[in-house]
Amino acid sequence: MTSNNELLMKVEKCLEQVNDPEIPSVSVIDLGMIEEISIHHSNHIQIKALPTFLGCPALEIIRNSIKNAVLQMDEIQTVEVEFIYHPPWTSDRISELGKERLKEFGIAPPPEFNEQNNEWKVECPYCGSYYTTMENLFGPTACRSILYCKACKNPFEAMKPVSNLM
Repeated sequence: MTSNNELLMKVEKCLEQVNDPEIPSVSVIDLGMIEEISIHHSNHIQIKALPTFLGCPALEIIRNSIKNAVLQMDEIQTVEVEFIYHPPWTSDRISELGKERLKEFGIAPPPEFNEQNNEWKVECPYCGSYYTTMENLFGPTACRSILYCKACKNPFEAMKPVSNLM
């Protein structure tokens, strides 16, 4: 018989395999979307997830992917996935592994704010240069912008910084 703690760890491990449908190299765990996993009677799993942006068109796909993955576990009978909005998702929830996988996919992780220069520093995912410029605040999705690297001459996408301090 599996204890609740062991089952929670297995569910979390399972969720590491559930990737964002728009960025298939990054899991919902590495994006920091999973706020809470709880077990209720008869191995009913409740998962509270944070959308990266309000109105994200992929939420139903993410919900179904999470449910289908967790239901593959023999110990689980039912799964409920609820999107919550408090606390809000922020880009600092992205794990270090998630940031590396974003770069591998060609998307710069959220930029760092340089307080000395009062500016954002965005690293090119291709060459690692910070000699980059914003081309368009609006990228292919609400959570990304289009930038250009003046060092390697490549356009690239970058995750927008989202903070609850702004």
